[in-house]
Amino acid sequence: MTAATSLAAPPVPAVGEAAPDFELVNQFGEPVRLSAFRGQNVVLVFYPFAFSGICTGELCEIRDNLAVFEDARATVLAVSVDSKFSLRAYAEKEAYGFDLLADFWPHGAVASAYGVFDPESGMARRGTFIIDADGKVRYVVVNPRGQARELAEYRDVLAGLERA
Repeated sequence: MTAATSLAAPPVPAVGEAAPDFELVNQFGEPVRLSAFRGQNVVLVFYPFAFSGICTGELCEIRDNLAVFEDARATVLAVSVDSKFSLRAYAEKEAYGFDLLADFWPHGAVASAYGVFDPESGMARRGTFIIDADGKVRYVVVNPRGQARELAEYRDVLAGLERA
């Protein structure tokens, strides 16, 4: 294996594939395992950094519309490469009612498994994966740096899962 291939990130999981399982700690240091949510939908939101402008705007929009996710029996898990300590301060400041997960060490390992880790900047890209109750990826979006994601897309996908 060459150095170039050893640094290549895994591809982004495709719609219909099993979501890679992981366990990370939340802002309180509690372990959160993706497979523990089987039987319900999960909205997995990767974002670059706590306290940054676009990230805060996106997560506050989710916070302010949490009923959309709850109505679809969906749990929101937001993941960044920040430590649990910064995530706790961030969650308290913004009054987030969902888990912020620390992909801090090994740095960006879960973001890498989902193909959204940017090794040049050391952060996760803006990737969202909606995972159904069986653990299958049903929606994927990865936005370029500086471009926020649309909440309306989440609503549409979640509404489709309710009918399925």
